[in-house]
Amino acid sequence: MSSQIIPVEPFDYVVFGGTGDLAERKLLPALYHRQMEGQFTEPTRIIGASRAALTHDDYRNFATQALKEHLKPGEFNEEEVAKFTARLFYVSIDAKSEQGWDDLKKILEEGKDRIRAFYLAVGPAIFGDISERIRDHKLITKNTRIVVEKPIGRDLASANELNDTIGKVFREEQIFRIDHYLGKETVQNLMALRFANALYEPLWNSAHIDHVQITVSESVGLENRAGYYDKAGALRDMVQNHILQLVCFVAMEAPTSMDAEAVRDEKLKVLRALKPITAANAEQVTVRGQYRAGASAGGPVKGYLEELDGGTSNTETFVAIKAEISNWRWAGVPFYIRTGKRMAGRMSEIVITFKQIPHSIFDQSAGRISANQLMIRLQPNEGVKQSLMIKDPGPGGMRLRNVPLDMSFAEAFDVRNADAYERLLLDVIRNNQTLFVRRDEVEAAWRWIDPILKAWETTGQQVQGYTAGTWGPSQAIALIERDGRTWNDTI
Repeated sequence: MSSQIIPVEPFDYVVFGGTGDLAERKLLPALYHRQMEGQFTEPTRIIGASRAALTHDDYRNFATQALKEHLKPGEFNEEEVAKFTARLFYVSIDAKSEQGWDDLKKILEEGKDRIRAFYLAVGPAIFGDISERIRDHKLITKNTRIVVEKPIGRDLASANELNDTIGKVFREEQIFRIDHYLGKETVQNLMALRFANALYEPLWNSAHIDHVQITVSESVGLENRAGYYDKAGALRDMVQNHILQLVCFVAMEAPTSMDAEAVRDEKLKVLRALKPITAANAEQVTVRGQYRAGASAGGPVKGYLEELDGGTSNTETFVAIKAEISNWRWAGVPFYIRTGKRMAGRMSEIVITFKQIPHSIFDQSAGRISANQLMIRLQPNEGVKQSLMIKDPGPGGMRLRNVPLDMSFAEAFDVRNADAYERLLLDVIRNNQTLFVRRDEVEAAWRWIDPILKAWETTGQQVQGYTAGTWGPSQAIALIERDGRTWNDTI
């Protein structure tokens, strides 16, 4: 089975931060793959922009090395790379001065009728400077979009300030707030499972679902992000954006269509229905953790404070929350969410656990009847697994067994598993906002997160230590097990 590739109109993609880590690891390889799949039409250009003093040829060499390093074996094709680098250009530019902006304007004038996208792969502190200079140099056309990366603020007030700054230059329909988790194949397959099958949607409610688990675990530590991470922590870095977006896709009502506004309207309702967590209940329903020295990837690793070069910090590298959604569909169904660094493995997974059968007709010799689970794996090995109880084959009486129906996307479909950025980068060109976050979603998410941050500060809730290479602090296990449930820890 092969996927249908639909070419997009010619475009100019201007990547601010064009020599940075994100461009090197993700953006350039993603755009290369889209070219290889035949999705570009000519003339299409990619323009790197940063403060580094490089020529066009220097940037093409940079991109070639990035592709050699970050493409998988067999994906680097000399002919395709030559074709790709031929469409690359570079401008040395300073976001806070006039340096380079006339050069950028001159390049863009050659394609003034094309779709034009500005990707801000830079820190949010200069989003406003770049936006204003784009406006002042008259680089905005009727087909212009701007793409901004997280973090969108560190609380509601700063998020509003940032959105106001960008919003003074660009209309909301021109702003694409990117969350790469929403580009993952499995997130969209969650929509297909729910709304394209008669099997699940009638059961997708509190009458049939016992609880939901969402785990986003990382085996890595700070990875040169100490300055940012120690000011952010796991709640801001992962829960406010990635995990709450996953909660929305699990819990949302059926939209009237796949229109971007219809989908985002339903996601917003979920965010607004989240039960508040305050100082009155934060210690009962949240756990903060911080990794200590341990082992990862077969070797010893430092603890968080050692990676910070000593000192003290109460920043959480792990958080677990028992969340609830106050509406008719989900009343009484806990959503257990957790995320952390230096955990036992890299895994992003949604587990829907259905309620036990009301009565068993089998005697005890048949064995224990486990609740059905639907497991949606985002990474690694994207796929969907449904657990069912069946009879163990063979004579000798009824013996029940819990067996998974397992669908791996890589095995089920004879296509390369595209990176999330590939889809999202081209959705910007298509002007499709479905998988991007609207301003009111950002605000609603912060309205739920801010009271948790305040509660931790008010109560002085401390981080609990956990050994690197484990599944987090013991308090996170207690959070779910005191409700008679347990985390799914199968990688």
